[in-house]
Amino acid sequence: MHLETLKIFCDIVETRSFSAAASQNFVTQSAVSQQIRMLEGRYGRQLLERTRGNVQLTPAGEILYQVSKDIVQRYQDLEARLQAMTQVVAGPVRVATVHSIGLYELSSQLKRYLQAFPQVHLHLEYSRSNKIYEDAVRGNIDLGVVAYPSKRPQITVIPFREDRLVLACPPGHPLARHRQISISKLNGEPLVGYERDIPTRKETDRMLRRYGVEVRYVMELDNIETIKRVVEIGTGLAILPEPAVRSEVRSKTLTTVQLSDEVFLRPLGIIHRQGKHFSPAVEKFIEFLRAE
Repeated sequence: MHLETLKIFCDIVETRSFSAAASQNFVTQSAVSQQIRMLEGRYGRQLLERTRGNVQLTPAGEILYQVSKDIVQRYQDLEARLQAMTQVVAGPVRVATVHSIGLYELSSQLKRYLQAFPQVHLHLEYSRSNKIYEDAVRGNIDLGVVAYPSKRPQITVIPFREDRLVLACPPGHPLARHRQISISKLNGEPLVGYERDIPTRKETDRMLRRYGVEVRYVMELDNIETIKRVVEIGTGLAILPEPAVRSEVRSKTLTTVQLSDEVFLRPLGIIHRQGKHFSPAVEKFIEFLRAE
């Protein structure tokens, strides 16, 4: 039995998707299905229950997953140590991040990195912050890039950069005429925000409370692109990281106003499982991110 087959099995369990596992391992979905049939034939038991839009472990599959996960992690650590000895920058690099970072903070570094090291297979996925931490601990990803990185068990944080938070509003809004305003001017204004469990939303709410500002959240969304589109049509205002709205400011569909009370910064961090052995490809990826 190949270790790659066990890894694919673990990826299916963790993503609950044959297609996602295929993408992570750079193979076709039919190849993934064939690998699972081979495993089930080898052990003479059904390992996965396939229902519409979901994948569940059978009791036999649960046993195989628990053991396989440990084997796969040990094998990945072994490969990373051996690659580090050769200093060959090649192989897979698995990264997870949120949309507001991946789309606006990583694109230039990713392009330069892949041009410099064409033998690297980079898998970038977009996820929610809590899942990124979970995937890092489980070894499903090599690195996560998150906003407001927090200290958690089994997680190491590498500081990355800081974004300035600005007020985004439609060009015709009265506040858009100002270059900067006091945060108190937002009192009673309609706001479009992230969902409440998203770190940037939590910190925004703390910031507003600190200045005694009460706003009305008219919409709560989990995707920064949707937030910007809603602000563009005049539904409300939004407090967003400045790099994420540069394109809209250039095209004049949004206006940004700085908050004058203080410089509100959103820290970004690179996270990974404590004690994880990095391959040269992962080490170089971290270097490229921090070099900017």
